[in-house]
Amino acid sequence: MQLIDTHVHINFDAFQSDLEALCNRWREVGVVKLVHSCVEPSEYAGIKALADQFPELSFAVGLHPLDANKWTKEMSSQIALLACSDARVVAIGETGLDFFKAENQQLQKKVFAAQLAIAQQLNLPVIIHCRDAAARMRELLQEFWDNNGSVRGVMHCWGGTPEETQWFLDLGFYISFSGIVTFKNAKQVQASAVMVPSERLLIETDCPFLAPVPKRGKRNEPAYVRYVAEHIADLRDVSLETIAVQTTQNACKLFGLALSNDDKVVSIVK
Repeated sequence: MQLIDTHVHINFDAFQSDLEALCNRWREVGVVKLVHSCVEPSEYAGIKALADQFPELSFAVGLHPLDANKWTKEMSSQIALLACSDARVVAIGETGLDFFKAENQQLQKKVFAAQLAIAQQLNLPVIIHCRDAAARMRELLQEFWDNNGSVRGVMHCWGGTPEETQWFLDLGFYISFSGIVTFKNAKQVQASAVMVPSERLLIETDCPFLAPVPKRGKRNEPAYVRYVAEHIADLRDVSLETIAVQTTQNACKLFGLALSNDDKVVSIVK
């Protein structure tokens, strides 16, 4: 069985003491690819070094909405140049809107729109962070679509209601679920995980954050994406293998990932 963790942050200090052991554990459970997200462009060199160390890694480049105040007029061209500098860059992000206690909503929207333009220009998917901002996110994306054309991508670590989920499905996005979907009280997220079409479903850890049950409260890591897959399989009343195959195919399609001959998944028979 093969799994793809579509959102990790293993460059964070929490992992520096045991990276090799971390890698051994994700390989043991069948994680064959990881997409390493980026909080700000200054992380690029470190993430690239990790990809050199661990061939399973592809990565993104972008600026997180909580770091929007770091945006400069030069950063747009910087992100574009970095994205073009390595074939392992498969996305722009993570970017988006985070209105939880935010006082810079207008700046966030400006920075997000700029990164949507980069993704469209380079024909790369965008990794979208959206917290307490679903309605405004929908409006901004629709406005961008109407004026500039569509951009493909994923709503990462999704925590929205089924109604909100449908908004982004209608815009063509993939929906990625993290350990939140395993939490006892996450009923709306679980309902969303049931309704997402199989061809738009992705899984992730967002490690080191949000460890799934039964590891909740501990440091999260890529190997734990299996628990996310298992829980979604239970919710959708399908086998773990079905979820593994479908989400792996979806990740490969969205991010342009190529599996080795040893890693190839068998297509699900419709």
